Amino acid sequence: MLVPLSWLKDYVDIDVTVDELEEKLFSCGFEVEEKYEAGHDISKVVVGLVKECEAIPDTHLHLCKVDAGEAGVLQICCGADNVKEGGKYPLALIGATVYATAKDHKTVEGVMTIGQGKLRGYDSYGMLCSGVEIGLTEDLYEGAGYNGLLELPKECKVGEDIKPLVGLDDWIFDIAITANRPDCQSIFGIAREVAAVLGSELHEPALDYTETEVKKEGFKVTVEAPDVCPRYIGHYVYDVKIEKSPAWMRRRLALIGQTPISNLVDITNYILHELGQPMHAFDYAYLEGDQINVRRAHSEEKIVTLDEKELTLNENNLVICDGVKPVALAGIMGGLNSEILDSTNEVLFEAAKFARDNIRKSSRALGKVSDSSARYSKGVDEYTTVMAMKRALHLVEELSCGKISATEVDVNTGNSIEPSLLKVSLDRVNSVLGITVPANDIVRILKGLNFDPEVSGDELTLKVPAYREDMESYQDVAEEVIRMYGYEHIIPAFMPTAKVTLGGFDLFQRTELKIKRALCAAGASEGVHYSFFSPASLDLIRLPIDAPQRKAIKILNPINEDLSLMRTTLAPQMIQAMQRNQKKGILSGRIFEVGNIFIPGELPLQNYPKELETVCIGCFGEDEDFYSVKGLTEVIADTLNIKFEYEAFENTFLHPYRAAKIICEGEEIGYLGQVRYEIIDELDMRVDSFVAQISLDKLKKYYDKQQTFIPLPKFNEEKRDLCFVMSKKITCGQVEKVIRNSCEYITGVELFDVYEGIQLGLDKRSMAFTVTYTPKEEELKAEVIDGFVGDLLEELKEKYNIVLRS
Repeated sequence: MLVPLSWLKDYVDIDVTVDELEEKLFSCGFEVEEKYEAGHDISKVVVGLVKECEAIPDTHLHLCKVDAGEAGVLQICCGADNVKEGGKYPLALIGATVYATAKDHKTVEGVMTIGQGKLRGYDSYGMLCSGVEIGLTEDLYEGAGYNGLLELPKECKVGEDIKPLVGLDDWIFDIAITANRPDCQSIFGIAREVAAVLGSELHEPALDYTETEVKKEGFKVTVEAPDVCPRYIGHYVYDVKIEKSPAWMRRRLALIGQTPISNLVDITNYILHELGQPMHAFDYAYLEGDQINVRRAHSEEKIVTLDEKELTLNENNLVICDGVKPVALAGIMGGLNSEILDSTNEVLFEAAKFARDNIRKSSRALGKVSDSSARYSKGVDEYTTVMAMKRALHLVEELSCGKISATEVDVNTGNSIEPSLLKVSLDRVNSVLGITVPANDIVRILKGLNFDPEVSGDELTLKVPAYREDMESYQDVAEEVIRMYGYEHIIPAFMPTAKVTLGGFDLFQRTELKIKRALCAAGASEGVHYSFFSPASLDLIRLPIDAPQRKAIKILNPINEDLSLMRTTLAPQMIQAMQRNQKKGILSGRIFEVGNIFIPGELPLQNYPKELETVCIGCFGEDEDFYSVKGLTEVIADTLNIKFEYEAFENTFLHPYRAAKIICEGEEIGYLGQVRYEIIDELDMRVDSFVAQISLDKLKKYYDKQQTFIPLPKFNEEKRDLCFVMSKKITCGQVEKVIRNSCEYITGVELFDVYEGIQLGLDKRSMAFTVTYTPKEEELKAEVIDGFVGDLLEELKEKYNIVLRS
């Protein structure tokens, strides 16, 4: 937000330098992103008095003798048509910097440095300047728009610097306003803060005006949407005279980049920047039915705004209507059908408070951004709405551009604009700050901020102005105190539970890194997805309506529908990641992601959800199968020095015979399997794909499990390759569990082949395992191992009717 120093000084006496003021603003929470002098590109330009002026024959030039004060009398060649003896004009000395202009003498093309020149054989030791050449416009300084020299007042002193004379010594501050301080998005709002931080008196803008006895009979205002328009004020003004605004107002608007238009329109723009309240003036002659109706737009309703753009509206947009049609898009822009024209002789001034979220969403959806919508999107308070209407009417009277009737309609929901009481504990305020600020200083600071504080023992009572909607608790009071008292008073200290460490990763971080490195070593690449997903992601994996994963947290203001839910599972995003790779011609790969899922206790959300760390693995390609993804889950088990067991499992998106749940020490921790073919077809995936998901949150109790050293065996290990025939319903995990439990000497069971074929039967398949026997105290002879194998075959036959393949 641009704040001219000269405008700021209207409301507060400033006795510090611009650098000190910048530091003061920063200390109380307002960052000055940039500050610059209005004439920052202009230097060594003084008041020059033309003592002699003679025309150069056969040219449009004049040879002048110009008194430059201390710089002496200089010979200047000048081509302006209004140069004359006795005239005072801006004189750029040799070495001065001014603006270079195009042939039209109005368009600035850059900054140039003045040197000694020669025109038609005559030496010229400087340049007499137009207003444009020293950075002025007609709005910044009367007469600067003339296509010739800028004529200066006769009373100005020869040789004095031109900047103070024409206002180029003014400073402009570009101040960043934080979202929690919408009351400061105006010149006067910043003035309140400057007065407080400097301990100076605040001068409020004049609000007085005189009403006539004239009334606009039959005029009424109706608000059909009080939830998004809690206050609407309309005031009728007649005998309007549309003219150019006075120089002081045009200059202030020009300094902040606002183009002056006419007195009535300029008043609304002036108040927008002075007080932060958007206003609008309707040409009353174009308001049908002698009424204003604030309502939600109808579906497909249209309006043409002041920039001559037609917009198609819906029920989410708020419009200002007369008795027949929309005449303004509320909080954003007025309608072309009621704009102020030179012929306007009666107007209706509008000041209103609109809900910030409604204006922000409408502005974004319609692609229509204005100064008004920017203010409303951050928030406007009703205190300022009332104040702004009074200020506008005062300016109407001051500029003599109309007569103020007695007709004013204020439709509101009953919200008070009087100060509200806030009581807090001084001890709690100081506890937030970690220091003890003397009560006298707290009272002084809060008094300067217009809170009218009173202290009784430990209780601090404040009268919070209605424009400070951010003040709700003792934490807010503490923030106000410390930003004025000074953050340098805070003593650095550790939090009570803090401790000094040597840095590095903690146990959980180290273990997570080990898991990631192990998976990468097994050929997988790490992927990262958003913590949000789409309701369509849950539909993709065929979850029923009552599935717990559908109990997801909805984002209040999502970027789009695809990122509208906090994810409750990682599987859909992993499947979609495999799909994206295959669409790009990558037909094999291994991906994993370590991230959080978010499980709410109840909906709507009352407390923070559980954030459960989870790992998801995806494999796809002709060389990948169920056992590939199982092998990657075993990598995690080996990294944590634990054992996983696998049992048959069915869910909505995995193949019914190629899926298993993962169990660790009796607790289910995840699942793995092949993605169903119907999902593969739906996503146009070209190869088989497999997915696994494991809850690392449930495995954290094993993160500090130490490896147990087992000495190398004294005798050679013996291995047997065994091929079994079994029902397809029996899982590899079930078989492996029986094998391991059949003999204490078994130290390894590795699946190396799976076969299904018509020779075995449609419901049968074979699995081949390598079983490793490790001796302990004595060598295991062949006949002993054969006995162990026989016992194993008996157990498999008895438990699952599994037989050795012949």
